[in-house]
Amino acid sequence: MNITEIMSAPIKSVTLDHFLKDVKVIFDQHDIRHLIVIEEGTLIGVVSERDLLKNISPYMNSNVYTTRDIATLNQRVINIVTRNPKSLTLNDKVQDAITLFNTVRIGCIPIVDENNVPVGIVTRGDIIRNFYKLKAQMQDEHDSEPSHSDPQPSATGE
Repeated sequence: MNITEIMSAPIKSVTLDHFLKDVKVIFDQHDIRHLIVIEEGTLIGVVSERDLLKNISPYMNSNVYTTRDIATLNQRVINIVTRNPKSLTLNDKVQDAITLFNTVRIGCIPIVDENNVPVGIVTRGDIIRNFYKLKAQMQDEHDSEPSHSDPQPSATGE
């Protein structure tokens, strides 16, 4: 199955100059956990909700937060971005994503076109949501393969 069949698109993106408060708003408004970071339209990094939470106070959404918490939200994405993330292309398969998730500790995989422009994103959740569809397609592919246990006719026709 092609990766485009399960990727989320269009993507939400930010630049290195966006403030962390903007990132927090995007995460909250769109109920997402990963943002693609672009520069001149091409992929340069990823910011996760976990990256953001590591940098802000647990009191952020209460009346207890401090000027330090506000200062944190005024930092820019450049301070927390994960640069040069692993990515896949539009031609890759879901199995490629599964292999990447199993070999590298990442939460998402940006999907890019031939010019490294992000066009989608895949998370473990996308794979889980499509599990039965993936399983059915794998079974169909397996069933369509010739069986090696079928008796072959002999050269003499017997």
